[in-house]
Amino acid sequence: MEYGLHDIIEMKKAHPCKKSTQWEIIRMGADIKVKCLGCGAIVMFSRRDFEKRLKKVIEHNISES
Repeated sequence: MEYGLHDIIEMKKAHPCKKSTQWEIIRMGADIKVKCLGCGAIVMFSRRDFEKRLKKVIEHNISES
């Protein structure tokens, strides 16, 4: 599955805040950092764990400069 910086994604499990199931990718590298769009919490995953937990990409970032 293809994903990139600032894409909006959905994970297999919901965040405990229950405000949103959507996340934004805010950093990519060996680790991937995502931000909950409901409460603003930031969580870091290894790339392997992230790919296991990723359900789908909801919206791709189209403004690449």
